Amino acid sequence: MASSPAELEAWLRAQHEQGYGTRLTAGYCWPWSDPRRDGTLVPDVRIGDWERPWNLKGDRSVGGAPLWAKDPAGFGPVGCIYTAQGFEYDYAGVIIVPDLVWRDGGWLAVREGSKDPAFRSRTAVSDTEFDRLVRHVSKVLLTRGMRGVGIYCTDKETRALLGSLV
Repeated sequence: MASSPAELEAWLRAQHEQGYGTRLTAGYCWPWSDPRRDGTLVPDVRIGDWERPWNLKGDRSVGGAPLWAKDPAGFGPVGCIYTAQGFEYDYAGVIIVPDLVWRDGGWLAVREGSKDPAFRSRTAVSDTEFDRLVRHVSKVLLTRGMRGVGIYCTDKETRALLGSLV
């Protein structure tokens, strides 16, 4: 358990510098901008003064940026379910976000915490289905690390619960 996203990233970077495959991921709870005209990625994932871009959309490099899940040079960007699913790394860093929180002794899926366009509409995805999908996202992200996983949680109450379990 990390006490900040910077601490989680530092732990992951230490593994990366030892030659291990590492990736930092998060639930889709921030906007995901297209690259700027100059090819640089927009730092959409923001927690306090820590900020990083999402990885590239699609499977082609833009502006020389590395393909996130396939290239060791892709360490800096944050990946989401759409780019982490189907890949394993030695060490995973997972930011648990406000779309799934611990309240009153149980897990609560919070639709307002998600920025995933596929999950936002109640007409497209029922509350029951949203709950199932958000839990699935967390399960996938938390199971990508073959040697270990580091976790930071943006929600204080959920972070306290997870910290008590680790």
